[in-house]
Amino acid sequence: MDEHLNSDTHPTRSIYTASSIDEITETLAELKRHEAVVTSQLDALVASQNDLFRELGRLDLLRAHLSSQVVNTRAISNGMLSDAASTAHRISSAVKQLDQEQNNVKATLDVVEQVAELKACVLGVHGSMGAPQDWETAAGYLHRASNIPAEVIDGSFAEEIVPTAEVPDPPRVTLENAAESLCGLFLREFEKATKDADGARVTRFFKLFPLIGRSEVGLDAYGRYVCQGVAARARVNLNAGTGGNQSKDGYFYANALTKLFEHIAQIVDGHQPLVEQHYGTGRMVKVIERLQIEADVQGGIILDTWSEERTVDRKLTDIKSYPFSFLVQSFQPVQKPPTSIVRSESPVVRNGTSVGRDSEDDSVDMKEVGGLLGESAVMLGRWALYTRFLASKSANDPDSGIANGDHGLTMPEYLANSNLYKKISKLLVEPFNVVTTFFVRRSVEKAFQLDETPSGLTLNINKQLPTNTPYITSAVDDVMFIVNQVLQRSLATSQRSVVANVVPTVGRVLGTEFIGMMQRKLQDSYPKAAIQGALPPEDKIIQFLVLVNNLDVATDYIKRIVASHLEPPPSDTALNGAPKADHFKSIFPFSNDATFVVNALQNMESTFMTKCGDLLNEAITKVFFSQVINPRIRPILADAFRDVDYNISSDDLNDADAEDTADLVPTRFTTAWNQLTRPLRRVMTPRTWDKLLGVAIPYLARALEKRIWALHGRLSELGTTHLERDIAGIVSAACGDGKYGLRDSFQKCVQIVMVAGMESEEWDEISGAKGNSDGEEDGVSWVIDMELRIRARGLVKER
Repeated sequence: MDEHLNSDTHPTRSIYTASSIDEITETLAELKRHEAVVTSQLDALVASQNDLFRELGRLDLLRAHLSSQVVNTRAISNGMLSDAASTAHRISSAVKQLDQEQNNVKATLDVVEQVAELKACVLGVHGSMGAPQDWETAAGYLHRASNIPAEVIDGSFAEEIVPTAEVPDPPRVTLENAAESLCGLFLREFEKATKDADGARVTRFFKLFPLIGRSEVGLDAYGRYVCQGVAARARVNLNAGTGGNQSKDGYFYANALTKLFEHIAQIVDGHQPLVEQHYGTGRMVKVIERLQIEADVQGGIILDTWSEERTVDRKLTDIKSYPFSFLVQSFQPVQKPPTSIVRSESPVVRNGTSVGRDSEDDSVDMKEVGGLLGESAVMLGRWALYTRFLASKSANDPDSGIANGDHGLTMPEYLANSNLYKKISKLLVEPFNVVTTFFVRRSVEKAFQLDETPSGLTLNINKQLPTNTPYITSAVDDVMFIVNQVLQRSLATSQRSVVANVVPTVGRVLGTEFIGMMQRKLQDSYPKAAIQGALPPEDKIIQFLVLVNNLDVATDYIKRIVASHLEPPPSDTALNGAPKADHFKSIFPFSNDATFVVNALQNMESTFMTKCGDLLNEAITKVFFSQVINPRIRPILADAFRDVDYNISSDDLNDADAEDTADLVPTRFTTAWNQLTRPLRRVMTPRTWDKLLGVAIPYLARALEKRIWALHGRLSELGTTHLERDIAGIVSAACGDGKYGLRDSFQKCVQIVMVAGMESEEWDEISGAKGNSDGEEDGVSWVIDMELRIRARGLVKER
């Protein structure tokens, strides 16, 4: 309390520090006020003590009453409720004991009923297997007995009650003997029915195996039965071409394998309802596993015969030893560049040796290679359909652990570990990958051997060009056709192992052989002028531009090819608009194969486009622009501004000669610029032309800016108007109908001339304005800073 009083009401001054009577008086007054406040607070505290004592007294009274109630409560609990609690406990225990006795009685009755049922089943089995030989009834009794708990069948009570004089053995022994006897009988009758081809009897006895607890025996027998038909049909299909040419021509072995898979699929579809009806959901998998064993045998025979008949090993040996002489020699350094455009009729001559026809007599027949790839692709595609079908059927087996979830199907173990799967990998997948690699490389080599440059191209603007645009060599169309065919064939196999090898191989061949040949041809066609300052020879320019077009069209081809394979088929309305990965899930349903394939195609596309784009940029910017366009820009500007005077006065405006030369600069520039660019634009593709223009325009703008600064001291106020008009004409002629963004390159030139021609009032307003964060001042988006504006104002000699 003292701290509270001291902190809140203690006077701020001390009488001992007073230095005058007024300060002493004022301090005394503060002390009196402080005394009054403290006194009032003490009075309030004293007054509140009475209320506090009164409340404490009430609490003491309530505590006394509560103590008496506690005593009474304890008396009631000890005297009255203890007897009731003990009584309730006795009643609860009695009720529990009664419930237990009732449960015991019920369990005893259940055992008695089950033993009675067991005895009826034992006697029924014995009676049915006697003279009546009613096998269905006997199997039904065994099935009823299988529903009785094992502890009842093996219990002492059943062993005492069930045996009779006719059936003296314990019930378990009797049932097991009956089941074993019936199983042997059913198996003999089933096999006899299969030999007699009696489908009704086959079905009759097949349905009885589950009833006697011999499902595995029944499924195994049924599997052997259907496998007999598979083996017989496969032998017929394979022997159909014996003695003729059918086994050597066409897709005979692919058709034989297809028929094998189709026959198995028909068996699975047709017999699955019967099997699952009597054996349970998912039990068809056991039959499928038995069928797969037969498929391993018959499919292996087909593949082995195909490999031997088609001499696959010999073809692989020839393929692996193929030298690719044309490609190898094409990448070797040359001593003399070719002096003319290469045509299909004129083989390339390198180091004095003709290399254009070295591989005409091929050691490998490309027609046979194409046929081998086609038949392999068909067989791989049929295998993919077959595995997808069996995997979807196996997904219904609760014991197989196979599911068809978000991550796709899972390959069943009986397929993944089958001999046919191993043969598919060894005899189909591995050769397919090797042959495809050769096929792509040899096709690229052949395309460049037979490469043809479009005829009739000229830089003479007055001559008509051919209408078959774009102007590219035949190699681009040929190579991209092969790439699309190979990708289509590989994706049709639905094999991840094929795609994982073929797609990167295609990308590697395009990135090395195709790009390398393009680069070598560009080097051979280097457009260098014979005389400094003059244009290179026309044939070199045309040849170089055609090769540049090749690169541009090749990137467009790859984009369209990959897009055509990634997007769903237009005819498939169910998949239209589906994501790429979802579309591929129908083709590559296992695990994450669909995502893998999409990524592989996109990686191939991006890698090729990057390499092709880099070579294209280098060819346009570092070669063609520097050799053809760049040397002509300064002479064109010099000729356009020749004998033009911008130091004019008002008297000169009335001069007739001045009126005649008003548009002289834009006219001269337009004529010279069009003579340079229009012949090139006619030959180039729109994208390559835009790229070339995107390089040339900024350089032209920089050259024009230097020429503007060179007018320092030779420019009058009236001359700035003419200069501004001439600059606008040059910009319009240079950009033409190109992208509007090209005009931004001339913004610096335009603003320099604009500042130079400003009135004094405008200049004062702009020079005193403060710009915002975007570089805008007085509504103008400036690209020149204040230092350059001041310099631009100095272009006019006197103001």
